[in-house]
Amino acid sequence: MNIRFAKLAVASAVLSVAGIATAADPIKIGVNGPFTGGSSSMGVSMRDGVRLAVEEINKSGGVLGRKLQVVERDDEAKNERGVQIAQELINKEKVTAVVGYINTGVALASQRFFQEAKIPVMNNVATGSVITQQFKDQPENYVFRNSANDSIQAPMIVEEAITRRGFKKVAILADSTNYGQLGREDLEKALAAKGVKPVAVEKFNIKDVDMTAQLLKAKEAGAEAVLTYGIGPELAQIANGMTKLGWKVPMVGSWTLSMANYIDNAGPGGEGARMPQTFIQQPDTAKRKAFIDAYLKTFKPKNNRIDSPVSAAQGYDSIFLLAAAIKQANSTEGPKIREALENLTAKVEGTVTTYDKPFTKDDHEAITANIPVFGEVKSGKVVYAYAEDMKKGGDLRLKDPKAKVAAAAAKK
Repeated sequence: MNIRFAKLAVASAVLSVAGIATAADPIKIGVNGPFTGGSSSMGVSMRDGVRLAVEEINKSGGVLGRKLQVVERDDEAKNERGVQIAQELINKEKVTAVVGYINTGVALASQRFFQEAKIPVMNNVATGSVITQQFKDQPENYVFRNSANDSIQAPMIVEEAITRRGFKKVAILADSTNYGQLGREDLEKALAAKGVKPVAVEKFNIKDVDMTAQLLKAKEAGAEAVLTYGIGPELAQIANGMTKLGWKVPMVGSWTLSMANYIDNAGPGGEGARMPQTFIQQPDTAKRKAFIDAYLKTFKPKNNRIDSPVSAAQGYDSIFLLAAAIKQANSTEGPKIREALENLTAKVEGTVTTYDKPFTKDDHEAITANIPVFGEVKSGKVVYAYAEDMKKGGDLRLKDPKAKVAAAAAKK
């Protein structure tokens, strides 16, 4: 009898230890983005922002008494690679949630697997308007976003070019990816709302190095400004092409004109480009200063300039949003985290904004039209385009679902 009780005691102790070990297992968060290639300045900046947030949270005890563990994967901005990674993160790594997605096409191809697995996805950079609407016909939607979508950015671009700067004739140059073509559609809709038709609409491919043909068509059509939807390397080729032709008109485009590989590759020809920004590398608030200081100290970027400040800041904020939801749910189960995200009770102080009830069941967009401001490339970095925005840089811009681009611009 004594031997039997001894064996039971040992077995009980083993099970108890196993339970403690399980409880202490880290919470795995997938981090998906392009860490190599033309989109890498966005992907690496996002990843490094995520790393900073995870380090801060873990130093404070983690979430639910468990450390966060990032599982990073380079999708190379390729749809097929994103699909492969999604299945690996779900089936092999057993992630609790996923943050990232830089490229709209990769997001649309990949996030359906997380939707099926009921694992929340926090898009922290990709901006295609359809991303959070991909599963709107399903009872529950597991796709969230804390970047400014293109239905916000495109009207901002048009407002800047047509209303604020008074251009009558504009051309659109957009790349051939899902991102570029969906953005081009959003631009044309925003122009049509103002009764304007672009004088030229031209397309280019990733890795194209000669934009002469597209630029000549825009020039011959009398374009006074070029509206862009693309990423850094090709946007730089547009600026360089203008320089080569001796034709310089303003470039106003999506937020990607802030990428380091646009600014550096375009050089003096890239000066003056303007774009919507949720975050500009200025220590306007104590939170932003702490984030910028930590980023520069940890990653030591060239010239103390974050390659893609927007990507870094939104990557950082996305982790705090997820951590708040996991804590509120008191669970790592996907459905409970989704429900918590849709009903967050705690305010989450981020670098872009303070997130106060950022999501609802029917609204998975944390950013509204009143939050982004215009940035401008000046002396090799992005600064506030308007003095009034710089003066109010420290003001808290909270989510306002009723905000409209024109109304927001009129107040500046």
